[in-house]
Formats: sequence, structure tokens, C-alpha cells
Amino acid sequence: MDTAIEQPSESSMKKVVYHQFGERDVLQLANSDIPSPQTGQVLIRVHGAGLNPIDWKTRKGLGFVAKQIASTLPWTPGYDVAGEVIAIGDGVTTLAPGDRVMGLVGFALDGGGYAEYAIAAADELAVVPEELDLVTAGALPLAALTAWQALFEIADLEPGQKILVHAGAGGVGHFAVQFALARGAHVIATASAGNRDFLSKLGVHEVIDHQTSDFAEECFGLDVVLDLIGGETGKRSLRTLGDKGVLVTIPTVTADEVVSAAEAQGLRAHGMTVRPDVFHLDEIAELIEGGDVKVHVEKAFALDDAAQAHELLEGGHVRGKLVLDCR
Repeated sequence: MDTAIEQPSESSMKKVVYHQFGERDVLQLANSDIPSPQTGQVLIRVHGAGLNPIDWKTRKGLGFVAKQIASTLPWTPGYDVAGEVIAIGDGVTTLAPGDRVMGLVGFALDGGGYAEYAIAAADELAVVPEELDLVTAGALPLAALTAWQALFEIADLEPGQKILVHAGAGGVGHFAVQFALARGAHVIATASAGNRDFLSKLGVHEVIDHQTSDFAEECFGLDVVLDLIGGETGKRSLRTLGDKGVLVTIPTVTADEVVSAAEAQGLRAHGMTVRPDVFHLDEIAELIEGGDVKVHVEKAFALDDAAQAHELLEGGHVRGKLVLDCR
């Protein structure tokens, strides 16, 4: 259950913390002092904090981050932040109080996004397009950067190429299909039947219902596969690649086995880990300004409903993104 808190004063804020790993009920709401930005940092009044699968996996004690922070709990999760700059530290010349910003912050060991205020390095933050409200913008950074870096740094997607995106209606997937379309690729996506219309409206050329059709029988000669599922799906996807095709697999827990399977067949596959990159965020912002990319938020939750948000997040069938409204 959430802990009871007093109404915060001007010098305090609310944030989500957990003192031990476990199920959703370890998420608690607490008061703390509002931090001060140090050299090269800014203080953000958070409007939107995005939720990502790494959040619940770490909360359960799974993965690299959990191993690193285990001895330093309590911890505040959250890497996706969008909001208004409140104060700047020494040496910050690119941002000023009042600026609307978004970024992948505190990645991977600091976190801190599930809060009313957050500290971020100024060089991790991009200006939010006027077309995007700040709560919605909080859903963008990690998923959009993952899609961008997978497609354009690892896979080198080019206009006219054919790409298959697994779980195309999900957080990373719905960005990936839009980025690929904006690049001029022919885009195929797997999804449930309920997401066919959603993806078609985004412009996806072919939608394969993963429950009734076998993508490995329907796709061949592909230039790129973006595997957002991993495991057996990733390995079976190798059958769809052309001679010069490449598969990028995102789930880290099965990346090694997918890459090994590709090597055994003389094919190319790579895993990847997202990283903060303000230049990539700026390019993504330009696509949003131009109307080529939209951020889909399935649901926004209040900060004190973080446990409910994690319940939906863990279910694994979110269309687009979930976000905490921290205002």
C-alpha cells in the first residue's frame, strides 16, 4: 500500500520509492526535499514520467540495474521525464528556467523519474515541440530512442527497404513503424487483431495477426527485422531475412541466444542497449513537429497510482505507452 504523506511544503516533493524488491505493493509514495541542481544539471518540475518494462523488471529484482542498486535501496524508478526547467546549475548555458524539456535521465542506475521534481544533466535534454503536451512527452524518450538507434544506428535502414517490426503497436514498436515509414521503408508489423486498425492508421503497409498467421511463412527476403519479443520469435525471424538482411533484437535476456542462432546460420543479428542522445531526440522532435510521428498514450495515471500503472504495464499488452501525470 502507498504510505500516507502530508501535504508537501514549498521545499518538499512527492516521489515513488521502494525499499525492497518485490510485487507492486512495494511501491510507496513518500516526501523528500526538492534537490538542487549541481554543475551541468537542471531541476525539472516533472509533468509526465513514462513507464517502461525495465521499471517493473527492476522492481522485481531482475536484471543488471537491480543487481547494482540492491545495496543502496530505497530507490525511485523512472527514466523518462518531461516538464519545465525550474532552476539551472553552474555551467548550464543551453537551457533556462521556463524551458519545456524531455529526456532519458538517470539512466541506468540513478532513476528518479517517478517524482514531482527531477534532476537531469542539461546535455541529456531536448526541447519539447509545441505540438506535444508535457505529460505525453514524458512517454517518449526511452522507447523512441530505442527504436531510433535500433533502426538507424544498428540496422542502417534505408528508403525502399522492407522491414518487419514485431509487436508494432507497443511502446517501442509504434515509434519504430512511424520512423521507418518516415524514412521511406516498406513496413510490416505483427500485432493482435485488435491493433490492426491502429497500425493501419499509422500507415503500416502490412499487419500480420500473430495469433492466426505465421509471420515466418508470410515474410521473406527482408532487409531488417526489429525483434521486440526475443526468444523463439527472434530465432524464427531469422528465416525471413534476405542474404544481406539484419535482425536487431531488443530483449537483453535472450539476445545472446538469438545472435548465436544467427551466427550459426551465417546471418547477421545484433543486440543493443539504448543510451541517452539529445541529438536523436531533436531529430525525433522534428518529425513530431512535421506531423510524421505521433506519441500514443494508452493511459495516464496519477503519481500515487504507480502500482496500478505497473499492473497494466506487466500485462504486456499496452498500445503505445503509459505515463504518470506528476503535476
